[in-house]
Amino acid sequence: MLTKSKKFKLSQKEIERISNEILNLKKEKNAIILAHYYQELEVQDIADKIGDSLGLSQVAKDVQDADTIVFAGVHFMAETAKILSPSKKVLIPDPRAGCPMANQCTPDIVKAAREQHGEDIPVVVYVNTTAETKAVAYVTCTSSNAPIVVKNLGSKKVLFGPDRNLGLFVQKQLPDVEVIPIPEDGHCIVHKRFSVEAINEHLKRYPDAHIIAHPECNIEIQEMADFVGSTSGLRKYGRETDAKVIIVATEKGLVDRLNRDIPEKNFILAKDTAICRNMKKITIENLRDSLLYEQYEIIIPKEIQDKAKKAILRMFELT
Repeated sequence: MLTKSKKFKLSQKEIERISNEILNLKKEKNAIILAHYYQELEVQDIADKIGDSLGLSQVAKDVQDADTIVFAGVHFMAETAKILSPSKKVLIPDPRAGCPMANQCTPDIVKAAREQHGEDIPVVVYVNTTAETKAVAYVTCTSSNAPIVVKNLGSKKVLFGPDRNLGLFVQKQLPDVEVIPIPEDGHCIVHKRFSVEAINEHLKRYPDAHIIAHPECNIEIQEMADFVGSTSGLRKYGRETDAKVIIVATEKGLVDRLNRDIPEKNFILAKDTAICRNMKKITIENLRDSLLYEQYEIIIPKEIQDKAKKAILRMFELT
């Protein structure tokens, strides 16, 4: 049964109690928990594997010993886990944890783009899409591997969706390839919030700070950044840079993690409102309930699942 998220934070004692319940349930159900970096820290802490979309896709593909995968992320991520591990039961703690960007690129939009630009042009879709959209694409990509996927296709023109900014990031690296966005202005509502003005305000206080940004950010943010990369790439840069202050243009969950893991550096969220409310719908409490009641299971029609799997596996082949 779905309930509204609580407005107050759990005490550390309550977090420890629920975490112990989850550990016992994991053994009982022979389950593995995968969590994205955008989750709250207590959810990340109880996970078996933490990562970005690419890393978690690779983990899901290679799961062998577990019977059940609980995915602490948004819906398309749990779908990807099910597609890559079809024999496993895949659960998402809150089925309302969706992704507005994933819903911006529908199979009908892909079909219309093909009719307009040519059926022979390969369709590359971000993993931030529904299973149905992956099923009508030639190949998927992540923010980690989008340029190499497009490059290795060897095509002079690609249809790319749904994130326009990631497409611009690819276009900048591959100027000889025409990257056609589908839809015209697909975007992540969180990463679109960052502004040059907000970052410049931080720079007034920390003029020597480095700026790092996710490629879902607007192009003007990418151009002012010292480094642009995937969630894992940003984390790696944060660990390795000599800079003591780093302004981070991505979701708050990663910034919280960086500040905890690397206390000798100061990681500043580029804008306070950069919080993915859908990711935050996953809580340590509904994660426990998902295991306890084995809810809510990801079900994908086999025909969709098989076609989507081909697009995802082609991504791994090209990289």
